[in-house]
Amino acid sequence: MTSLSVRRRHPLATALVVGLGLLLVGGLYAAVGQASEAGAASATSTTQQVSEGRQLYVTGCSSCHGLNAQSTSNGPTLIGAGAAAVDFQVGTGRMPLAAPGAQAARGPVSYTDEEIASLGAYIASLAPGPAVPTAEQLDYADADLAQGGVLFRTNCASCHNFAGKGGALTRGKYAPSVVESTDKHIYEAMITGPQAMPVFGNNTLTPEDKQQITKYIRTLADSPNPGGLALGRVGPVAEGVFVWVVGIIVLGAAAVWIGAKVS
Repeated sequence: MTSLSVRRRHPLATALVVGLGLLLVGGLYAAVGQASEAGAASATSTTQQVSEGRQLYVTGCSSCHGLNAQSTSNGPTLIGAGAAAVDFQVGTGRMPLAAPGAQAARGPVSYTDEEIASLGAYIASLAPGPAVPTAEQLDYADADLAQGGVLFRTNCASCHNFAGKGGALTRGKYAPSVVESTDKHIYEAMITGPQAMPVFGNNTLTPEDKQQITKYIRTLADSPNPGGLALGRVGPVAEGVFVWVVGIIVLGAAAVWIGAKVS
C-alpha cells in the first residue's frame, strides 16, 4: 500500500479567513450606510428647500399665480412650468412683475440665487417640468459654430434679428436682445418658451443644437465691429435712415456754404 501524507492546515489559516470575511462585510456595510446617509441628507435638503420655496412663493407670487399656483386672472398657472422657467423669469428680473403690461421686461433681480433655487424646487415639486440645465448641457466648447449660425438664422433670427439684437412683434410685444443673456438663460428660454417665444423641445432642437446656438450667440456678443459704428446692429433700415439723415444735413450745409460763397 502506498501511504498518503495529509497536509495539515496551519492553525492561523481559519482565523485569517474569518478576519478577511469580517473586514469585507464591514466595508460593504459602511459603504451602504454612507450612501443611505447621503441619500437621506439629500432628501432632507430637498424637502427643506421646497418648504422655503413655498414660503417665498406665498409671500411673493401667490397674489398673481394663485395660492397653489393654479393661476388667477392676473397670472398663468405654474403647475408643470418647471424649475427652469422659474430660474429664467426670476433670475432675469422679469418676475415678480413690476406692473401689468404687454410683456414682462428684464429688470433688477429681487431674489438671491439660493431663493431662486428654492422657488424653482417648490414649483418643480408640484408637477414635472423642464429642469435647470446642468453644467454638462451648457458646455458648448466642442459645439459646431457654423451649424449654430445656421440654426440661429433658421429658428431665431426672424424674431431676435440676425445679430440677436431683438425686434418688434405684434400687440406691443417684442423679442428681446439675446446677446446680453447668460448661457443658462439662453438655454432655459429655449426649453421653456417664455412669453411669445415657442418651446424648442429636444424633438425640435436637440441638446447639441442648443449648445451650438448658444455658442453662436456668444460669438455675436463678443464679435468686434470692423466697419466702425455698429448702429445697434438692428439692420439695413436703421443704417439707411442714418445715412439719409446725415447725408441730407451734409448736402444742405454744403449748399448753404456754396450759396454764401457765390453771393
